[in-house]
Amino acid sequence: MNIERIRQPFLKKFPGDFSNNPMQRNTPKVLFATIKPAGFDKPELIAFNAELSEEIGLGTFEDKDLDFLVGNHLPENVQTYATAYAGHQFGNWAGQLGDGRAILAGEIVNDNGKTTEIQWKGAGATPYSRHADGRAVLRSSVREYLMSEAMFHLGVPTTRALSLAFTGEDVVRDIMYNGNPELEKGAVIIRTAPSFIRFGHFELMSAQQEYKTLQDLTDFTIDRYFPEITSSGQQKYKDFFENICTRTADLMVEWFRVGFVHGVMNTDNMSILGLTIDYGPYSMMDEYDLNFTPNTTDLPGRRYAFGKQGQISQWNLWQLANALHPIIKDEKFLENTLNRYGTYFWEAHDAMLCRKFGFDGLRKDDEEFFTNWQGLMQELQLDHTLFFNQLEKLNSGADLKELFGATSYTLLNEEKLNKLQNFIRTYESRINSNTISKEESLAMMKTANPKFILRNYLLYECIEEIGNGKTEMLDKLTIALKNPYEEMFPEFSGKRPAGYDDTAGCSTLSCSS
Repeated sequence: MNIERIRQPFLKKFPGDFSNNPMQRNTPKVLFATIKPAGFDKPELIAFNAELSEEIGLGTFEDKDLDFLVGNHLPENVQTYATAYAGHQFGNWAGQLGDGRAILAGEIVNDNGKTTEIQWKGAGATPYSRHADGRAVLRSSVREYLMSEAMFHLGVPTTRALSLAFTGEDVVRDIMYNGNPELEKGAVIIRTAPSFIRFGHFELMSAQQEYKTLQDLTDFTIDRYFPEITSSGQQKYKDFFENICTRTADLMVEWFRVGFVHGVMNTDNMSILGLTIDYGPYSMMDEYDLNFTPNTTDLPGRRYAFGKQGQISQWNLWQLANALHPIIKDEKFLENTLNRYGTYFWEAHDAMLCRKFGFDGLRKDDEEFFTNWQGLMQELQLDHTLFFNQLEKLNSGADLKELFGATSYTLLNEEKLNKLQNFIRTYESRINSNTISKEESLAMMKTANPKFILRNYLLYECIEEIGNGKTEMLDKLTIALKNPYEEMFPEFSGKRPAGYDDTAGCSTLSCSS
């Protein structure tokens, strides 16, 4: 790997705290603090994303590169750093936060001019660790490494993962926050993105009334990451905010399409580029449930439940609007833009459902159809992914119990089968009225509905195997997630086994990592 290509223009642009003190969290009026990775004596590589490495310009992996992947060896003249940001957590202002376990190496530009930021996660404490150790455990590292790549291949905007390695250390964690801490294997990943800038970076500067730095940050972000914005003056900042709203809405629609639940949509976990970022207590949805949240910390309120992700993203954008107001200075514009967000989101959401069902376009009665479908899915406890997979196989006279029985997490009795049959009749009538051919309709469905999703129980089994020194399942899952619209491994295509219904770290997750 050619790590000497890594550079750091961000440091040259903004003020930083160079105290290098990992216990000093409060760094007012600055956006970053320099810090070195902790370093690990006995690292061991678990996985390396060779395709991504070539794509971003780092090249092929050599054994000596392991020291860089865990932060033991740094490129010459590179100063690593962590960034400060603020945020609203579970609806409450949390003040200054920051990269508590993430350390930025800088960015690399590949031969095509594409810029990628490179960041360690789990490589030691930073000034923003809030008195924590800055380490990460194996389970959370495997989950982020695999899911970020799974989302990429599903076509969902996301950060990506370059490497996964054991640190050789044990880390103490209380997985369910119930007073039962245990030693777990430590790990570190390298994750990549065009930029890791978040809503919270803007919130911090605005809250501290550092309006000059806020404007500098906004100008920097537009110039580097929004080349489509060519306007100037106040219009440039308005276009910036509208662009963020559109990207965020599009991301939410993609989450709904594949059944992804983030679990902790705090404003500091929202990417300014509309990327899925910070894979914590997430889950791909098994049985369809608008009220589903995988995050035990989100109970009982379920603020970040699957069905609320659209409205929460709008709420988060309101907070970003408040942060950007000192430079946009147009309350009516911000209010109108945010009010239009809901209309845009639902139009995009319903267009997405049309693709999943194979409809030729949205019609007046389709909204009622979608509402009835949601009710049916919840009442019959049908698996979100498997339902659409089986719908693609539907033909006249099909045995619905045989076709959909294996997709339900409850027994399909006669009453429920009758409801399913009535729905299917309505669906067939709608499909038959399409202005496109059945072949075109089916092709549309196959591109919108994945055959493979990275379910939590699969991740749980994979983590257990890696902890025991095995990588067979890791290798198979890596192949499967790269081909999510094909059924590569039938054993991965079933619904969640009943034995995992209440398994900690599988069906129930916390923010512990």
